[in-house]
Amino acid sequence: MQPSPTMTPTEFRADIPALQEGTYLNFGAHGPSPKYVVDAADEFVREHEYESPVGDHPYETAFRAFDRTRERVASFVGANPDEIALTESTTAGINAVANAIDWQPGDVVVRTDLEHPAGILPWQRLEREGVEVRVVETEDGRIDLERFAEAVTDARVTCFSAVTWTHGTQLPVGKLVDIAHDAGALALVDAVQVPGQLPMNVAEWGADAVAAAGHKWLLGLWGGGFLYVDRNAAEGFEPRTVGYRSVETPSDDPYEYAAGARRFEVGSANPAPHVALREAINVIDEVGIDRIEDRVRRLAGRLVDGVPADRLLSPSVPESGLVTIDVDDPATTVERLAADGIVVRALPSPTAVRASVHAVNTANDIDRLLDGLEQEWESREHNAG
Repeated sequence: MQPSPTMTPTEFRADIPALQEGTYLNFGAHGPSPKYVVDAADEFVREHEYESPVGDHPYETAFRAFDRTRERVASFVGANPDEIALTESTTAGINAVANAIDWQPGDVVVRTDLEHPAGILPWQRLEREGVEVRVVETEDGRIDLERFAEAVTDARVTCFSAVTWTHGTQLPVGKLVDIAHDAGALALVDAVQVPGQLPMNVAEWGADAVAAAGHKWLLGLWGGGFLYVDRNAAEGFEPRTVGYRSVETPSDDPYEYAAGARRFEVGSANPAPHVALREAINVIDEVGIDRIEDRVRRLAGRLVDGVPADRLLSPSVPESGLVTIDVDDPATTVERLAADGIVVRALPSPTAVRASVHAVNTANDIDRLLDGLEQEWESREHNAG
């Protein structure tokens, strides 16, 4: 059960220094942190470096921090602590899973054509080892379940996004997982666009593994990623990268992988980003994920309503805060908007700009973006005339 909200989105916005100037609409790439998230990381580093070497023990201080963050992430996403590994990023999590499987030539991986490079490059590397990668083509950010089922018939692993970075659509994760499992394939979900803007429950999804990170909608720091691995599925993974955090007893020969997801952790990583991740999750709960989801959709709806129908590439009824808009020259549009203090990003495919609307945005932010885009549309019509 989530705690009752105690902070409004307006109060939350006031605590984020980067949002005090300009109009920031790029949370799908990077979420600027509130002051107390950065402070939590700073305070941990000071304790770890100034106090624990003599007053405690640096490793014990770090391990306690890791344990607390695993517990906090687990409660936030509907998992058990032993099903959470702390990683650097979503990319690191997907690679960790890809590198923990004993691949054989002829094995099949299935992904969609909507994946971020994080969900493409690890499989491209495996193609060099004789693994076949099948790409399920989609339309307007939607996936056809029958087409997906045909592709995964003999697959070993499937990899797909919960929310597409290209269109902001929500894929039917539970149904895709069921189809994969019915075919005997593992299901790996890229969920990085979910935590912090939408409710997330990995138990309801039923996936074998879910990779995510805290530096986008959660407004945490870079380096604060996490990987959920179903406790039953974990026993079938043998990570290629191994260190003292990966095993039950580092001095044992032969070693035993640690039970659960912790086998995907390796060595002496900096705990500060994960301390910040824990604080970021606490703040999201203070605002309330349901309140955040509602406000995101209302603001995204305001943006969608102002975009000509033939220019809108995302759903007319927003499914997330990601809104993709067709423009003639995305790079030039992004530069021009940035000169006016409006931050969005260009996408490589589809060729468009994408605004990422968070609950900490305002109606004025949306209107400023629409005004900037309207100038472009009017200019194009003028030139065409």
